[in-house]
This record gives sequence, structure tokens and C-alpha cells, in this order.
Amino acid sequence: MQKNNPWALITGANGGVGLSLVRVFEREGYRVIATDQQSQYFSSAFEGHYIQADLEQITRSEECAKTFFCDVEHATGGEGVTALINNAAVQNLGSLKTQDRQGWYNSLSVNLLAPFFLIQGLAGSLVKNSGSVVNISSIHANQTKPGFFTYSTTKAALSALSRSLAVSVGSGFRINAIEPAAVNTEMLVGGFTGKAEHLKSLHAYHPVGRIAEPEEVAELALFLCSNKARFIHGECISLSGGIDGRLHDPE
Repeated sequence: MQKNNPWALITGANGGVGLSLVRVFEREGYRVIATDQQSQYFSSAFEGHYIQADLEQITRSEECAKTFFCDVEHATGGEGVTALINNAAVQNLGSLKTQDRQGWYNSLSVNLLAPFFLIQGLAGSLVKNSGSVVNISSIHANQTKPGFFTYSTTKAALSALSRSLAVSVGSGFRINAIEPAAVNTEMLVGGFTGKAEHLKSLHAYHPVGRIAEPEEVAELALFLCSNKARFIHGECISLSGGIDGRLHDPE
């Protein structure tokens, strides 16, 4: 890591997309602060700082939030972050009958409130460093399926937050969102255990003939944080392989 290179804070760093985000940003020369709720980071090649963080607690406790931001400030040596990637998310599934209050509160806290409070708490350094925020939203912000209503609601709100905050912060720093369709992570593949044909159909249903790789999400996030994207602000960018334009007719 070069001493004067910019800092990137990446949440949900232990997930499939999170691991790729860390790897891609480090490869580009960023010094990375990785955060997740686990007590350790799972990538042995990681050269940055790891901060264990419970995002739900950060949204509920000003003391927890203060401690977290102090940890980030200490990790950067006072330089502050230039890129914030709000990637952490929970996917709480249920029906109208079975969905409980805690599931709603957890989804709202991690998927929506935490990104806002992180942006708010790091706004000073983002302005100072002419920084960029990328919120990892979802295709579920616009299109969804049965049982996903808590997830889709929070992702739709996250996309709306990205657009509206961009208007509010103006030229201080840039805020954008990525709305991926299915991504080839262990979590997604695990959901198709014993259903290999269903997974094959999911790949085929995307017009490009496959689902996204985590690195493709990470590379788009990296681009949005670069000077090449300096006029992109308040956008919610689809990364769907064309599936968001496809109708499904019963056979």
C-alpha cells in the first residue's frame, strides 16, 4: 500500500461481493478499511484494516456510532475516506402472515439506515477528499418476486436515498447506486442446493446467458469512484445482464 493512496471503507466485506470489492479496490491502489459483523476477516491476502462492526447497533446507538467513526479516523491517520461502499445487506424473506417485527427492523437498519448514518458520519472526510459513495442496491428496487417484500422495500428506499442525497449534497461529493440482478455468490448458489436445473435456468434466463460475477459489481463500483465517472451523480445503475428488460410469459 502506498502511503498517499486514498482510503476506501467497504461494508459487508466478508460476503461474496464484499470480498471482491476489497480485492478490486486494493488492486487499484486504495488502502481499504473492511468492515463486517464477524470478529475476523476471511481474506488472508488482505493488507488493510479490519473493523468489526454491527451496523444495526450503529443505527440504534450514538455511542456505538461514535466509537466506529473514531476507529475509522484512527485507521486513516486523520486522512479520512475517499470512497464509501455501502455493500452490507440482509435478505429477510417471509410472507405477509409470517413476517415479524424484528425482521423488518433488522432489514431497515442494515439495508437502509446504516448507509445513511455512515454517509452522514463520514461526510466531512468525503467532502475534504472530493469523495464518492456507492450504495449496492438491487434489481429488487424495481422488480421483485413473492416473499422478498422487506428486502425489495429497503433496496427501493436505498436507491431513492442515493438519488435524493445527491441533490442535497450537491458538489460536496458524489453518491450513486448499483442495482445488480443475480450474482454468483456462495449465498445464492447455496439457495439452489439440490436444484441444479433451476440454477441453470436462472443463468439462461438472463439475456447475456449467465448471472453476474462478484468482480463485475466491484469493477463497476470502482469505476463510479474514479475520475472517469466524475459527472455521474445521483444515478441508480442497472447491472442486470439485460434481465430487467425481459418479460416472462408462461410456457
